[in-house]
Formats: sequence, structure tokens, C-alpha cells
Amino acid sequence: MNTREGTNPVPPSASPRRLDGLLFFPVTAFDADGRFAPGGYREHVEARIADGPGAIFAACGTGEFPALAPDEYELCVRTAVAAADSRVPVIGGCGYGTALAKEYARAAERAGADGLLVLPPYSADGGQDGLLRHYTALADSTDLDLILYQRDSTVFTPETVVELAQVPNIVGFKDGRGDLDLMLRIVSAVRTSRTPGEPELLFFNGMPTAEMTQPAYRAIGVPLYSSAVFCFAPDIALAFHGALEKGDRKTVDTLIDEFFRPYVQLRHKRPGYAVSLVKAATRAAGHEVGAVRAPLTEPDPEHVAELLALLDRARAALA
Repeated sequence: MNTREGTNPVPPSASPRRLDGLLFFPVTAFDADGRFAPGGYREHVEARIADGPGAIFAACGTGEFPALAPDEYELCVRTAVAAADSRVPVIGGCGYGTALAKEYARAAERAGADGLLVLPPYSADGGQDGLLRHYTALADSTDLDLILYQRDSTVFTPETVVELAQVPNIVGFKDGRGDLDLMLRIVSAVRTSRTPGEPELLFFNGMPTAEMTQPAYRAIGVPLYSSAVFCFAPDIALAFHGALEKGDRKTVDTLIDEFFRPYVQLRHKRPGYAVSLVKAATRAAGHEVGAVRAPLTEPDPEHVAELLALLDRARAALA
């Protein structure tokens, strides 16, 4: 429960402990001069809230967290909180070394966030002891709930996750590496170490275009996932999520075959397309979110056109 001075208490319905449904990672809107655009961002967030996501993850990976200045970050999270109006939890991105991560946590608190998605401390490898020091120190510095993010060179052992799961405000673990063997061992270790009555640790699939791997993640006990496609095609993202929930394998396979697999192949054509192609498609869907910031670059127009054609094909298949 967020009770820190300067923030609003989090309603029980908005606690990150109660995350459910498809998770929305909005792109961050910039104007023609490359400045953060609160109006365009709020419009994008409000439009997607109407489609019923389980939570908003503001200023995270899809939202270009590393490209935001600290004051922009706080305004971005504050804008998402205002747009959500306590209807769903708002989770702010957080990252870098321990000292900076604490600053971002304080900014998220001031903005009224309900929790933090903690990106890895890049360019620092202190082993498992270093990870324990970093995340426990961050958790001790804030009342916000934390979701830890395993990706790139930051890899947790099952024993480290078990220890971190004992920290009261570490509530979730997100995997962006795709090592299902390791992830199953983490899920199993946390499950068998849990004392009856203790809150369960939430597990998330954080792979790019998570729909491609979610059937496998779901099978090993990872029910939650984020959908970048929800930014620009909520109908397709929700159709897939609903089919997965109902066990409708035919629709799942149709959407993988007709859209998600060719979309991933398209995404692999250029570095940075996991964000820049999503943002371009969001613009094409009618949202004034602007271009990506350096070091990302805009996608080739023909690749955007190819993506829009894939969307038409997927909708025809669903119809």
C-alpha cells in the first residue's frame, strides 16, 4: 500500500498485487520539436484505458525510459496517473544504479504511481550478491511495490529470486530473456519456498511480442504478459488474450500464423523496431505520439506499410 508522504493512498483495486488482464505499455508522446507532449500522451493512454487493460506501465521500455530526462519522467508518470484516475494501477519504469533508481522511485511516488517496474542496472555486474544489494536497497527506500525485470545481461538464480521474494514490497518478477528452463526453475523454487498464507509472487512474460511465447510461458506458471501490439491494435491483442484465456487454440494459432509470426519477422529487420515500429504503427492508428528519440531511428515507410497490411490480414482472418 502506497502511504508515503506526498502521494495518494492506492485504492485496493489499484494495487499491483491485483494485476490481471492484458498489460498496457504506452509509447511516450513527443511533439514536433522532440519535447514530451502531455496532451498526446494522455489521449493515447485514455484511448487504451477504454479498451480495458489490466494496468498501465508508464515510461518503461516501450515508453523509451532511457531517453527521458528525470523531470520528463515524473511528468509522464503523473500524466498516466491522471488519465487512469484510479481505474487501473499505474506502474512507472525505474532503472540505472541504486542511487539513480532511488531518485526515480521518489519521482514515481510524487507522481502518484502504484508501483515500479525495475529495469536492470546496466553496465554493472556484481553477481548475485550485487543484485540482492541493489534490489533490497531500492525496496527499502520506497513504499511502492516493485516488479523486478530479468533481461539482457542481468540473470537471476532461483535462489536469489527466492530471497528477494521475502522482501514485502517486491511483488513480481518479469522475464525478458526467454530461457524457459531457468524460468521454470525460478517459478518452482519460489512456489516451494512460500509459506502458506503468504502473498504469491507475480510472474510476467516480458519478451518482445510476448504473444509468440505466452502459450509456453503460461504452461510453466507465468500467466501475465505485456502486449506492445495493444498500443496500436487493441482488437487483435485482446482477441489473442481472450482466446488464450478460453483455451481457444484455433484462434491463437490463426493469429500467430497470420499476424504475430510475420510481425516478429518484420520487427527483426532493423535494430530498435521493438519500439520504433510500435510507435509508427501507433501514429498510423491516429495517435499524435511523434517520433522516437535517439539513439532509436524511425522505421522505413515500406516496413510500416507492411505492418498495416498484416493488421488487415489478421482482421480478415478473425472476421
